[in-house]
Amino acid sequence: MLFRFLIRQLFFLKNSHESTKKDEEDKVSEEKKEEELKLTTNMLDNINKLENILKNCTDLRMHQFSFGKDNAINAVIFYFDGMVNFQTSIDSILRPLKDWKGDFTLTQKSKNKKNTENISKENLLNSIKNDAILSPDTKDTNTVSDLIEYLFVGDTVLLINGLEIGFALGTQGWEKRPVEEPLSEVVVRGPREGFTESYKVNTSLLRRKIRNEKLKIEEIIVGRKTKTKIAIVYLEGVADPTVLKKVRYRIGEIKVDSILESSYIEQYIEDAPFSIFPTIGYTEKPDVAAGKILEGRIAIIVDGSPIVLTIPYLFIESMQSSEDYYNRWIYASMTRILRIVGYVVAVFAPAFYIALTTFHHELIPTKLLLTIANSRAGTPFPVFIEALIMIFAFELLREAGIRLPRAVGQAITIVGALIMGDAAVNAGIVGATMVVVVAGTAVAGFMIPTQTEAISILRLLMIFLAAFTGFYGIAMGILLLLAHLASLNSFGVPYLDHITSFKMQDIFMRPPHWAMQKRPEDIARGDMTRREFFIPPKRPETEEEKEKVDKNQGKTKQQLEEE
Repeated sequence: MLFRFLIRQLFFLKNSHESTKKDEEDKVSEEKKEEELKLTTNMLDNINKLENILKNCTDLRMHQFSFGKDNAINAVIFYFDGMVNFQTSIDSILRPLKDWKGDFTLTQKSKNKKNTENISKENLLNSIKNDAILSPDTKDTNTVSDLIEYLFVGDTVLLINGLEIGFALGTQGWEKRPVEEPLSEVVVRGPREGFTESYKVNTSLLRRKIRNEKLKIEEIIVGRKTKTKIAIVYLEGVADPTVLKKVRYRIGEIKVDSILESSYIEQYIEDAPFSIFPTIGYTEKPDVAAGKILEGRIAIIVDGSPIVLTIPYLFIESMQSSEDYYNRWIYASMTRILRIVGYVVAVFAPAFYIALTTFHHELIPTKLLLTIANSRAGTPFPVFIEALIMIFAFELLREAGIRLPRAVGQAITIVGALIMGDAAVNAGIVGATMVVVVAGTAVAGFMIPTQTEAISILRLLMIFLAAFTGFYGIAMGILLLLAHLASLNSFGVPYLDHITSFKMQDIFMRPPHWAMQKRPEDIARGDMTRREFFIPPKRPETEEEKEKVDKNQGKTKQQLEEE
């Protein structure tokens, strides 16, 4: 044993030494590479460095020109075709430089020749930045690698002979989708605008909704290959600092080559990656994201994705819709309760039907039992197999309707459902009652789009439990489901905390706006008051009340309090 321990220690020390040596070699190699990629005063040398790195990039464009007094200064611009706005490049770079006739003859003499050259370069640099270039988004750097990163985001790179500094000017102008109504969150009443794939457009949409200096947008670059911009958006003094710290840490720890969509970030930072329930919310509507931020949540915007993530996410949010806050509160509360009932139907309806028809016939009224028996007369399969056949057919039609072009997909879904359902019943493969149950379950499941994946899996699990043990299996499944939901957290906030503690005002029913005085206690911190308590005024009935209303009309709250 001692000999084995010594061998392991020696092996560990050897590997540790080799690893340290390799890290030191890599560090020296990186420093040497960085030194080689430094810009020099020779413009041709800088051009060669940049072209060597970007060789075989056929969309890279280069334009050399001269400017200044007597065209004495040589310069070159680089840009990627299709990523810049040519008119912006002409108006902010080329035309101002060609029209500018700066004279860089030194007016200050120095005995030291080296000092004289430094003064000349400094004057040239400042004159170019302050007098010649008209771009408001101007950055400068002394490394080729930084310039290449700026090129990839749509900037135009400017190199000037005699300067070891390169300029990156904001001239982005690639094609982007306009702000439109998102198809996944259609509303009858409310804003029609939705997020796009443009990072700047998405941040500006939130700025327009929340015009407050407390709205903070922190930018992080993730992805070794894609260099994707990710924005953490929150309301300072309202968002929980602990949750914000966790979000920063988890995103900062992502070491991956590419981030192409916000779902990448969701899967890397979520609390329960093996759960079927989402612990991170998402939306395509700026008004929904702004409303969640105002409640104390944190939004995550990923460049190239129209889906914005919201943290933390609670189970009851699946039953809520943005239109709940635009409709009358009584009707909104009724539709919210209807969604909760629809969720229960979508998960448990087939399982209840199987349990009743297989194990608990005595619970079915006699007339209904006879009807079910007649509809199943001649069917060769048990109810359990019928349910699996119908659910499998429904999932096939749903997937086909999503993947096919919209017009064709809708036609195939409708015609396929009618023909397949009617043919299956006439052929005696399934009973008519099972078709009704599965169709009702499918419609109810579409009422909660954020839980579609979880509903599909839970429905199958409950069907299997009901097929083998009846209501006892369903009861066991409900207990396991509640235990799992109770164990989930979303960045430290219990997934079911709103149901178990009733700390939130906006749960099963949507109260009037004037009655929701506080922000959610388990989400927000600091400024908890979002509106002063207000009761709608009643109509004046007596003459004295009318005179009082007329007298106070137009006065501010402060004037009324002073009186």
